[in-house]
Amino acid sequence: MKLLSDSWINGDRIPTRFAAGKPDVANGVTFSDNISPHLAWSDVPVGTRSFALICHDFDVPSRGDDVNKPDREVPSDLPRVDFFHWVMVDMPAHLSQLAEGEFSRGFTPRGKPGPDSLHGARHGLNDYTGWFAGDPANGGQYFGYDGPFPPFNDSLIHHYVFTLYALSVPRAAVEGAFTGPQVREAIFEHVLAEATHSGTYTLNRRLI
Repeated sequence: MKLLSDSWINGDRIPTRFAAGKPDVANGVTFSDNISPHLAWSDVPVGTRSFALICHDFDVPSRGDDVNKPDREVPSDLPRVDFFHWVMVDMPAHLSQLAEGEFSRGFTPRGKPGPDSLHGARHGLNDYTGWFAGDPANGGQYFGYDGPFPPFNDSLIHHYVFTLYALSVPRAAVEGAFTGPQVREAIFEHVLAEATHSGTYTLNRRLI
């Protein structure tokens, strides 16, 4: 199976319009256009009954002590963890692409609604749900796509991996406000094939 995108070349820097955060002269960083990217796939295996999609960043600092502090950088040797930016299941087997901007245009404070989405698919929660927990202005359940917004002082350039899974079942065994790890566990025994498309992003002015 192959996964392609017209939004950026595989492995390249993700254009700012697909990110949730961007550099800002006055404030350092600010919210960006947060447009969901175009994705298209081919060579789907026989027996595919649905698709699942996960986008995650595997370069997220495991501790927040130094995050977004203007007087220091997050050290590169700090252990890193996953941050899920997009979780979607039950995409129908006849679907072969997602149009640019189809699922997100702009950042929605308190999160986009879910889990029901386009094409009969269901969105899970992304990890901005946890990031903004307790924030009076932005706290809420964040369903669907919200793009890169890495710490502006991170010494690592972050990597974002979009993984499409062809599944042998029509519906993933997750319910309600499900998460990326829950989807990974639920689909594990039903994956016929998978394909990836990736990109990088940073808000560290030293690295841009």
